[in-house]
Amino acid sequence: MANTALGTALRHWRDRVSPQAAGLPAGGRRRAAGLRREELAQLAGISADYVIRLEQGRATNPSAQVVEALARALRLARDERTHLFRLAGLAPPGPGTVPRHITPGIHRMLDRLSGTPVAVFDAAWTQLLANPLYTALMGEWHGKDLNGVWRNFVTPGSRVRDSPGSRSALQGALVADLRRTDGRYPDDLGLRSLIADLRRHSTRFAGLWDSGTVEQHDAARKTIDHPDVGALTLDCDVLSVAGSDLRIMVYTAEPGTEDADRLALLGVIGTQSLGVGEPSRRT
Repeated sequence: MANTALGTALRHWRDRVSPQAAGLPAGGRRRAAGLRREELAQLAGISADYVIRLEQGRATNPSAQVVEALARALRLARDERTHLFRLAGLAPPGPGTVPRHITPGIHRMLDRLSGTPVAVFDAAWTQLLANPLYTALMGEWHGKDLNGVWRNFVTPGSRVRDSPGSRSALQGALVADLRRTDGRYPDDLGLRSLIADLRRHSTRFAGLWDSGTVEQHDAARKTIDHPDVGALTLDCDVLSVAGSDLRIMVYTAEPGTEDADRLALLGVIGTQSLGVGEPSRRT
């Protein structure tokens, strides 16, 4: 049975988001001021054909991950996001699940920080979106590698230069943070699956999880070995969003330093190679 209500709502929300507001180039003549289907697909990390089928009512059972990605790409307010879930035949995420909604205000803040590497993570350290400069600095991740805990325990190849001591401290802080998140959101099946997978794939994670480590994240200076501009030593700060448990990670360089010059150069060459656009996100 065709889901025409879902398609109608998606078209309405797509029409009201300008490409400029989404960080995309306007690019030639447009029949409407809003996003094209291909642009929405790009922002949500799904295929353009799937967007077409959703709008035409031929795709009737989108997953919760797809609906969440569409809500972020369309910059929906909280009530609109809830309505989108219900139109898709899904229960909106409840209070026992990790919040993943990014408010229009946070989107606008990231828009104003285009010259600063910024990414937004949920309470389980899964990246929800990142601006182009952050992606140019740290690389683009997909699938399980979008989760910072998974990358630090399972997937090698980070650009961040670690000493054994700093890596050990970071891993301890991540495990303690994830345990606190697990306690706050007992109904989140994805979180439980992540923890189980980490325990299976990393004896180091399993040992720290069982030990009850209580370390916490602190502001830090990190050296990133970038393949194009060389080493950059930057301040890394993590800001918390009240009421949502979202974490905003911000990298900054001390003004007037070689690191600041390299970050500015990366803002030119790095974002050009990626294609300047909306903060990246994948489901």
